[in-house]
Amino acid sequence: EQLAATKPGRCHLRSQGSYLVLRELHTWEKDPEVLNTCEKLIQVLIGDEPQEGMENLLEVTIPEEVEKRLRDMDREEEE
Repeated sequence: EQLAATKPGRCHLRSQGSYLVLRELHTWEKDPEVLNTCEKLIQVLIGDEPQEGMENLLEVTIPEEVEKRLRDMDREEEE
């Protein structure tokens, strides 16, 4: 996940075919935590690049209300 946090890292992962490996892993993996991580990483790799100035996902400020909703959604997925 750390490598996917920056634009150069995401570009490197894409150029090495990581999406194909993750997609294959997702088809046979049974561990829910691994599946969840694969899904999130796949979304980052196939999604649009963030707008200029927000390329480093570790430095993006998320409003408290949005962060709470995201945590609630994660919790619901786990159940």
